[in-house]
Amino acid sequence: MTRQKTYLVISALGEDHPGIVDQISRTVLEHGCNIEDSRMSVLGGEFAAMLLVEGKWNTLAKIENALPELERQLGMTIVSKRTGQRNAEANLLPYAVDVVSMDHPGIVNNLAAFFAERRINIEDMATSTYAAAHTGTPMFSVHIAVGIPADIHIAGLRDEFMDYCDGLNLDAVLEPLKG
Repeated sequence: MTRQKTYLVISALGEDHPGIVDQISRTVLEHGCNIEDSRMSVLGGEFAAMLLVEGKWNTLAKIENALPELERQLGMTIVSKRTGQRNAEANLLPYAVDVVSMDHPGIVNNLAAFFAERRINIEDMATSTYAAAHTGTPMFSVHIAVGIPADIHIAGLRDEFMDYCDGLNLDAVLEPLKG
């Protein structure tokens, strides 16, 4: 019988400075746990981190008890929540969505609405803005991982998505997620 894994999701937000990842990862390691998944980024002048930490219930409890002191040392706001393993949905096809356009308000909301209306789950999203080469035009890019229900006709969805994006002047690609 396989042991059901136990997890703690940790979210940390605060002014960026060197050593944050070192201190957070050391705390996890010193309490006998493992970082299974994470996203960390500097957004403006703030450092944001989300971690999925795996461990036994009692080692996770030790980390929970250590977080207030870590929060004080780092000068960050740290929140945690217990969670279990994600139920694997066998009937979902992993697809990647990449979109680039001139930056303007509403792009993320439009893309999210398209997928929500079709009951397609957004599983991961990363966005960024940058200045276009040569012209300096403000540009926006987004990479999204979605889980498409197997009963959705992919070619039809792709055509519908491309038409939707064309109508919004978004350059888009919808393709199977690789590796």
